[in-house]
Amino acid sequence: MLFGSLQRITAEQLGLSPYLMCAANSTGGVMGKMIDAQSIVVAGVSAQAHGNEGKILRFVFGHSLVLAALISAWVAAQAYWPPLQATVVK
Repeated sequence: MLFGSLQRITAEQLGLSPYLMCAANSTGGVMGKMIDAQSIVVAGVSAQAHGNEGKILRFVFGHSLVLAALISAWVAAQAYWPPLQATVVK
């Protein structure tokens, strides 16, 4: 939310959908929470795995990279591939 206006202006200057770019940023923020230190500590405590936060991070890190690659490819396809551009609000 802090940089929403900046993202909108930048997307408009690049000729991209500001809705798509802001949605992509929000999605990235949610995905980043997966490898956030606080979230990992809470997960460790909840799963009674206190002290195993490093193992949890190593397990989740690969998944977060794969998910980031998939979301990046999807957003790029929606931004530049004509059949999917029709699915984006302009």
